[in-house]
Formats: sequence, structure tokens, C-alpha cells
Amino acid sequence: MSLPSAEDVHALLNAHRSIRSFRDQPIDDALIDRVLVDALHGSSSSGNLNLVSVIKTRDRERKSRLCELHFGQPMVEQAPLVLTFCADSYRTRLWLAQRGARLGFADLLSWHVASFDALILAQSAALAFESHGLGICYMGTTLHSMREIADFLECPTNCLPATSMVVGWPAEAPPQRDRLPGRAWIHDERYCKPTPADIDAHFGEREVRGWERYRALKPEMVERMAEHGIESLAQFYTSKIKYDPDLFAQDSARLEALFRERGFLV
Repeated sequence: MSLPSAEDVHALLNAHRSIRSFRDQPIDDALIDRVLVDALHGSSSSGNLNLVSVIKTRDRERKSRLCELHFGQPMVEQAPLVLTFCADSYRTRLWLAQRGARLGFADLLSWHVASFDALILAQSAALAFESHGLGICYMGTTLHSMREIADFLECPTNCLPATSMVVGWPAEAPPQRDRLPGRAWIHDERYCKPTPADIDAHFGEREVRGWERYRALKPEMVERMAEHGIESLAQFYTSKIKYDPDLFAQDSARLEALFRERGFLV
């Protein structure tokens, strides 16, 4: 079996875009399963326990409900496929019990192990889907609606959604989003704390481009920003209309309660 060249891998990575508009064209189920199985074989897994489950949603009515749980983002209904990647130690605990082994994997560390496995698998699957010409977009709203999504998908104890993604044939070709330059986050030997001048240099370009993008995203966005007194990208990110710290605190408390109820924080 020949491996892709380094240049092919670099080209694939640099071709990534978050796709939010999709053609009305289904994805062959055999391709979906092949990608997922290959992604698991091609992903690292702590202890090779494979503490993951993936739930496929294609039914229109069920996608409509997931759309509601993902804060009404239309791409959830438009995409032919929604994948929910779950941190799952339920199956492993059943195996342990049936073999007379000591039960484990029901604590906060196990949530991290399982959720990291799920995220690694999700990213491997994302790259594989993109290599077939499909587009994907991660759903950050998964963490904010974890309980409701888990209930809707009938996840058992010790199994919770870690992330979700929509998958489909792209109906758009957006430009590549800016990222922080390597010097902002690549450290040699030890962490190097940025100076105020470093922050200005590292965030300067994205402050301009990000500010322009969000203001152009929707005509009403400029008006909403003005209503909230927002004058910069940084102010926007922690405003009431983006990543509200007060909402994050509330959702964090809800997650802690959910972890306790579902066996990941004992």
C-alpha cells in the first residue's frame, strides 16, 4: 500500500475550510462507514480501549430536532449527515463486568481519556471526509447542549457527546480562515510568556480580518455590536452576543452536574 506524500498531506491540511452550506446530495452509507472505520484504525487510542461511539443522524425529522439543540444553526438540517462523537466507557464497563474484572472508567479522568479519544477520531474522520471532496463543520454547541443531545440520542450512563460535525458535499468555497502565527503558540523547551508587544504583534492581523469578517457576516451584526458598545474583536468575543462568560459559567455548572449524574464525576 502506497502512502500519501508529505506534500499531499500538507495540501489537504491547507485546503481545510469550515463548510456551512451543502448541496442536496446524499452520501453513500458505505463511504461513511469506511471513513469512520479507517479513521479509528488510523487514530491513537489510549490503551487501545476505543472509548468512543459515533451516532449517525440522517433522518430529516431527527436532524430538525438536532438543529434545535444546536441553537438553530441551519447547516444541521441542510447537511445530509450529522455525526455525534461520544466519549463512551459504558461499553467497556459492560465488558469488564462480564469478564469478572474490577470496574473502572467512571471518573473525571476517564471522561478526559474517552473525550480525547473521541476528538482524535473526529479529526481523523474530518480529514478523511475532506480527502473525498466532502465538507465538514464542527458544532461547538455540543458542549452547551450535552444533556439534551445525550437524552435525544438515548446515550446510556458513562456515555456523553464530546463533539459533533455536519458532513456533506460543499455548496460554497469560503476563503481560508486566519490563524495565529506559529510564533504565538510554538514554544521551545518551556512556555514563553508573551509580552504586551507580542500580543499586539500576534493578534494584530486577525483583529483586523476577524473584525471585518464578523461585521460583514450579517447586516444586523453591526447594529447589535453598537447596541452592546463593542468596539473591537476582543470585546466581541466575550460579549453577550458571542462567548458570554456568564453563560459559560452557567453551562459549566450544568456540565459538572451532568458528569456527576452520568458517571463521569464520582
